[in-house]
Amino acid sequence: MDSLNPEHSLVVVAPIQRPPRIWKFWGTTLWGLFIFAAMFAGQLTVILWFVLQNEGPLDKAALIHAVGGGMTISLSVIMGLPAVAAACWIAIRFSRTPFSEYLALRWTSWKNFALGLGTLVVLVTGWDLLSRTTGREITPGFMGEVLKSAQADGTLWLLLIAFCVAAPMSEEFFARGFLYRGWSESSLRPAGAIILSSLAWTVLHLQYDWFFFGEVFCIGLLLGYLRYRSNSTWLTIVIHGLNNTAATIQTLWLAGS
Repeated sequence: MDSLNPEHSLVVVAPIQRPPRIWKFWGTTLWGLFIFAAMFAGQLTVILWFVLQNEGPLDKAALIHAVGGGMTISLSVIMGLPAVAAACWIAIRFSRTPFSEYLALRWTSWKNFALGLGTLVVLVTGWDLLSRTTGREITPGFMGEVLKSAQADGTLWLLLIAFCVAAPMSEEFFARGFLYRGWSESSLRPAGAIILSSLAWTVLHLQYDWFFFGEVFCIGLLLGYLRYRSNSTWLTIVIHGLNNTAATIQTLWLAGS
């Protein structure tokens, strides 16, 4: 009858669960390299597929056509999104923090949206004026060539999805979502995280020259500040997407004028 005695009642001990954590500087840096490699691998897979589909001798001209085609670039950029999302999920899974919470996938106030959009307009207008003053092209030549290729292939709609939706999401998941989150909670603090994540984001745009590097870096600082102010990566995704949409429309307009 001891089993009916309260003094001998069965005690169930719950398993010890480790608390969630945020990767700090080195953890964020190493996982960031992993996410960058996943993005590169996802995009390269599409490019290699198109190269292998090429019929006839694979000379320099054929290679340039296969790699620089509107369809190739569009699908490679789009493929970068699931690759980045999957790599972020793996890194965040090991931290035991919910995916959306870690990347700050929440909306913010319309006041923050208006602030971000207004500041972006002023910033981009300033760089356009500086470009005109120094006798430079307003838009990168790379953009014009890609858009012409997409128009010729009949894939302009797909390129718009790639540039205005897929690229902002994958790049913001990486830079303002993952990198900023970990670095801001390290010794860098938010200010250092904004600068360093902007530099990392700028490196993703190696197709541009030094002048447009400067513009990209400044836009990155703005997006980093918005991420800090609003605690929302969705806000930076939307602002980033609007910037790319405006740049695409501007390039199409200048090409047709």
